[in-house]
Amino acid sequence: MNKRFVLIAASLLLPICLCLSCKQSSKKAAQAEEPAATEAAAEEDLDLKYAADLLKKGEVAPAFTLKDPQGKEVSLSDLKGKYVVIDFWASWCPDCRKDVPKMKELKEKYSSERIAFLGISFDTEIDKWKGFIEENGMDWIHVSPMVKWKESQVSQDYKVNWIPSMYLVDPDGKVVFGTVVLDKLEKVLESL
Repeated sequence: MNKRFVLIAASLLLPICLCLSCKQSSKKAAQAEEPAATEAAAEEDLDLKYAADLLKKGEVAPAFTLKDPQGKEVSLSDLKGKYVVIDFWASWCPDCRKDVPKMKELKEKYSSERIAFLGISFDTEIDKWKGFIEENGMDWIHVSPMVKWKESQVSQDYKVNWIPSMYLVDPDGKVVFGTVVLDKLEKVLESL
C-alpha cells in the first residue's frame, strides 16, 4: 500500500513540477528578451522625441546648394535620379562621431549607381571639418553651410532638431524616410 501511495502521489506531482519548470523557463526566456525589447523601445523613443518634426514620407525634399570642403558648390538636384542618404551631422557631436563607423559600413554596402551618400555638416571651422572627414575615411560627398546648426537654412528647411538626423530621398526628390536612428535607416536601405 505504501508503494501504491507513493506512485499515486508521484503521478500527481509530476505534472505540477513540469508545469512549474515550464513557467520558470518561460520567465527566463522573457527576461532574456527584455533587454532587446527595452533597447528597441529606447530607439523608438529617440525618434518619437527627436524626429517628430522631420519631413514626412512623400514630402518634396527642399532644394539646397552648399559648398564641399574644396569650395565647390553641390546641390541636391545634382543627385536627382538616385536615392540619396542625407546625413546631418557635425564633427563636434558625440552621437555623430559614434555613428561614423556604421555610416561607413552602410556606404560601402549600399553606395551604387542608384544610391548616393551626402553628409551635411554643421561644423563652423573648415579645418576641423575637413580633418575629421579625412582622418575617418568618410569618402562620400560632404557639404556644409559653415554656420551654426540652428542658424542654418538647410536645418530649418529639413526640420532638424537633433543630430545626427538622417533622411532617405527617392530619385524624384521626395522623402522616403527620416530618422535619428541609424539602424532604422539601414533597414529601409535593405528593403530597396
